Amino acid sequence: MALKIRLARGGAKKRPYYRIVVADSRSPRDGRFIEKIGSYNPMLPKDGERVKIDMEKAKAWIAKGAQPTDRVGRFIHDIEADAWKWEQGNNPKKAEPGQKAKEREAERAEKEAELKAAEEEAKAAAEAPAEEAAPAEEAPAAEAEAPAEEAAAEEEKSE
Repeated sequence: MALKIRLARGGAKKRPYYRIVVADSRSPRDGRFIEKIGSYNPMLPKDGERVKIDMEKAKAWIAKGAQPTDRVGRFIHDIEADAWKWEQGNNPKKAEPGQKAKEREAERAEKEAELKAAEEEAKAAAEAPAEEAAPAEEAPAAEAEAPAEEAAAEEEKSE
């Protein structure tokens, strides 16, 4: 049987009050417990009596193999550092965005790249006609002369 020293919530809506209990890890959070060893009232000021733990009972349960949760372990360590060595957890993936957020970011980056490419093409198109205007005007004149020459050649053949 895996034992946990954990918080069991009580109190009204938006007015939390927690009991610090020893319970089987499989039992519900607010359900069956073995023994109540303290309380935690987060509504009180930090310098007041927010946390009350019977340290003798807590040490006895830890000696029997009960594992405090992270929050309760921090409380026990703050009251008496010898009873439990609390270490801050390190979870570098916690701040990483989820799968959907990554997909949305990829789509946004793709749209921005397409927009940027379209803007560059529009700039190039706007600048290009000003530079190509002189050669473009000469080409239709040359084409206009060629059909006139062909028509004159055809008239000569028919005579």
